[in-house]
Amino acid sequence: MNTTSLVPIMDKLVIYQIFTRLFGNQNTTNHINGSRDENGVGTFNDINDAALRAIKQFGASHVWFTGILEHATQTDYSRFGIRPDDPAVVKGRAGSPYAIKDYYDVDPDLAVSVPDRMAEFDSLVQRTHAQGLKVIIDFVPNHVARQYQSDVKPAGVVDLGENDDTSVNYARDNNFYYLPNETFVAPGNTERAGQHGFPPALQEHPAKVTGSGSITATPDSNDWYETVKLNYGYNIFDGSIHFNPAPATWHQMLDILLFWADKGVDGFRCDMAQLVPVEFWQWAISQVKQRYPRLIFIAEIYEPRLYRSFIFQGGFDYLYDKVGLYDAIRRLMEGHGSCYDLTRVWQQESGDFPQHMLRFLETHDEQRIASRFFTNNPWSAVPGMTLAATMHTGPILLYFGQEVGVRAEGAEGFSGDDGRTTIFDYWGLTDWQGWINKGRYDGGGLTDEQRALRAFYQRLNHLVNGSDAIQNGYFYDLQYANDNGQSPGYDAHQLYSYLRYTDRQKLLIVCNFSGQTTYETSIRIPAHAFATIGLNPSRTYQLTDIFLTDTQLENVGSAGIPLQLPPWSVRVLEIKS
Repeated sequence: MNTTSLVPIMDKLVIYQIFTRLFGNQNTTNHINGSRDENGVGTFNDINDAALRAIKQFGASHVWFTGILEHATQTDYSRFGIRPDDPAVVKGRAGSPYAIKDYYDVDPDLAVSVPDRMAEFDSLVQRTHAQGLKVIIDFVPNHVARQYQSDVKPAGVVDLGENDDTSVNYARDNNFYYLPNETFVAPGNTERAGQHGFPPALQEHPAKVTGSGSITATPDSNDWYETVKLNYGYNIFDGSIHFNPAPATWHQMLDILLFWADKGVDGFRCDMAQLVPVEFWQWAISQVKQRYPRLIFIAEIYEPRLYRSFIFQGGFDYLYDKVGLYDAIRRLMEGHGSCYDLTRVWQQESGDFPQHMLRFLETHDEQRIASRFFTNNPWSAVPGMTLAATMHTGPILLYFGQEVGVRAEGAEGFSGDDGRTTIFDYWGLTDWQGWINKGRYDGGGLTDEQRALRAFYQRLNHLVNGSDAIQNGYFYDLQYANDNGQSPGYDAHQLYSYLRYTDRQKLLIVCNFSGQTTYETSIRIPAHAFATIGLNPSRTYQLTDIFLTDTQLENVGSAGIPLQLPPWSVRVLEIKS
C-alpha cells in the first residue's frame, strides 16, 4: 500500500534536451523537403551564452545535445573531404541523427566553418560548462549508417568493417552481420534492381543485416533500412553467444566512449540500449567509470523485464520510464486512463529503484503535448509533468519547445504530419521563434500564454531543485486510504495523492488529471502514514501550497485535508506544525 524506497544520492537531475539542428534556426521559410540552404539550420554557435544562461536560469542541470555525431545526409559536403551518402539510404534531406556515419566526427550541418566543426563543438562544451551545466550527447551503439566510414578516426583505430570476413554471415570479430551472395536493395528500388543490368541504388554486396535486426537484403520502407546492425558477439542466425574473449566491436565501442569522455562530455544517452547485450554494458560502463566516475549513462529502453538487469548488472544510472509512467500519464491526459495505473508502476515495475528512472512527457520520439495528436492543449501537462517531476527522486527531462507549447503541426518532408518535431528534415519552428527572439533567447517575442506556460515549467524546475523532500525524500502512496468512498468526492481514477518526506520537510501532493471536473474532497492521511513520516495525527498542522497557489489550511491531521481541485490542477502542500 505504500513504499519507503531507499534514498539515493542527489539523482534529481533536470535534463533539457536540445535538438541541435533545430534549436537556433531562425529561418522559417519551411519549404517541404527543403534543402539546408533553403530552410536553414541551427549551429553549435547559435547556442550562445545567452541561450545557455537562460537554460541554467530555467532550472536545468544538464543539456542533452541531440544529433551531434556525424550522420548520413543528402547534403553534399564532398568539397570538405566528407564522402557523400546515397540518397536511397538517407531518411529526409537532413538525414536521421541515428544513422551515424562517423563516430569520431560531428555533423557538418552544425558548423559555421565545416573544417573547424570539431573546434566549434569543443567551444560549445566549454560554454555549457562555464554556465554551470553538464553535457550529454547520444551514443548510438546498435546500428550505423549503411555507408559508415570514418574520415577522421584517430591514428591506429580500426574502422568498423575494415577487418570483417564478408564471406560468412557471422564471425565473433566481425563488426557486421552479412548475407553472403545477396545484394542489398533499398526500398523503392526493388522493381528496377537487376532489370536490364540496372544496379541497385547502393552497391552493398554482400548485403548487411539491417539495424533493426531484419535478416533480409530487401528491407521495406518502414524498417530501419538506412542502417546496419552491429555485432556484439551474439549470433543472430543461431542464437549462440561469444562474449569471451571480448569481441572486436566491444573494444572499438569502448574507444569511442572514451574519445568523447576525454572531450569533456559528462554523460551519454544510449540509443536503443536494450538491443545491445547487457554484458557489453557491464564491461564498457565499468571501464569508462574507472576513468570518469561521475559520467552518467542513460538507457533508451522499452522492456520493463530488462530494467533490473540493465541497472544492477549493466551499470546504467538511468533508464527511460516510457512504457510505465509516460504511457500511464498520457492515457490520463487524453481522458481514458486511471490513476490506479500510477500505483501499478511503482508497485510492479520500478518501486524499489525509482531513482534510476528518467521521467518525461516529450522527447524527439514522442508527439508534442500541444499537437492535435496528443491533447491539443499544453496546459493538460500541469498534473502529469508535476507528478513526473515529484513522485520520486530520479531525473526529469524537458524537450526544447515543450515549455512554450510548440505544436509540431504539418508535414516537414520525410517527417509527415504526425505531431512530432521532425528529426529528418531542415526546418524552422515558427512557434519557437518568440523565445529565440533573434538570438537573444529572452522570450521577448512570446505570447502571454506562452510566457505563462514557461513560467509554470520554470517554477516546477525550481520546486524540484529547492525541495529537500523532492530531492532526497521518501514516497508514500495515499490512494489506498482515499479510494472506494473513504474520502467523499475523491475520484481515484482522476485524482492522485501522495506524500514526499524527509526529516526536514513533509509534502502532501495532489494532482487532478481531469480536464473537465472540479473536485471537492478531503484527503485522508492514515495513522500509519503519520507514524511513517514522524508526525502526530492528533496535532493541528498548517499546510501551505509552495508551488502554484496561495492555498493555506490549518486543521487536525486526522480530520483530513479539505481541498478544491479545479481541472488539470495540482497542490504541493508543505506540512508544518
